[in-house]
Parts: sequence; C-alpha cells; structure tokens
Amino acid sequence: MSGIQLVLLTGVAFISLYFIIQLKKRLLDIILLVILIACAALFIVWPDITNKIARLLGVGRGADLVFYVSILIFWFVVLKLFARIRRLEQAFTEFIRHDAVKNAKDHTQPGSTEIKSHAS
Repeated sequence: MSGIQLVLLTGVAFISLYFIIQLKKRLLDIILLVILIACAALFIVWPDITNKIARLLGVGRGADLVFYVSILIFWFVVLKLFARIRRLEQAFTEFIRHDAVKNAKDHTQPGSTEIKSHAS
C-alpha cells in the first residue's frame, strides 16, 4: 500500500468517525480549521514542501497531493452540511408537531371560537 492510500484511507476513517460520534462540541471544528490554515500558510510560503511530501507518499506532484487532500476536505464539508440540514429539519418538524398539537387542544377547549354548522 502506498503512502497516499494510507493518508486517504486514514482521512476517510477520521471523517467517518467524526460523523458517527456527532460531537456537540465545536472544539474539534476549531482544531481542524487551525490545522487547515497552518498547512495552507506553510504550503503557500514554501511550495516545494508539497512536492517533497508527495514524493514521500508516492504521489507524482505536490499539486496532485493537494488535490487529493482537497477532495477529502470537500467531502468532510459536504457531510457536515448534510448533518446540519438533517438536524434543522428534525427540529423544524418537532416544532411544527408541537404547535399543531397545541392548536388542536386550544380548539377543543370550551369557549373556543369554533365555527359550528347548522343542519336544517
């Protein structure tokens, strides 16, 4: 197994683990952001580092390595947004259910302003 395969599989494993656990704390997000910013700054200031790391991992060029890692980051962000949308949908559904039950109870109380039909 080449180095890049190991890196990519490890990245997939960490992303999967992150979403299985569904951490409520934002500390992990902050740590990941700091690491991403530090790597970006490092690779911008010294671009030859990407080529050296790529050769160590069995990738031809540093640009290819950055592309592969970007794909992992992209999927992490997509899955994170998907999880957030699902949580919002569930919260919205619960709110609507609660409101519907409350309104149904209010209309069945004595003295409510129901419209009564008159049968002739």
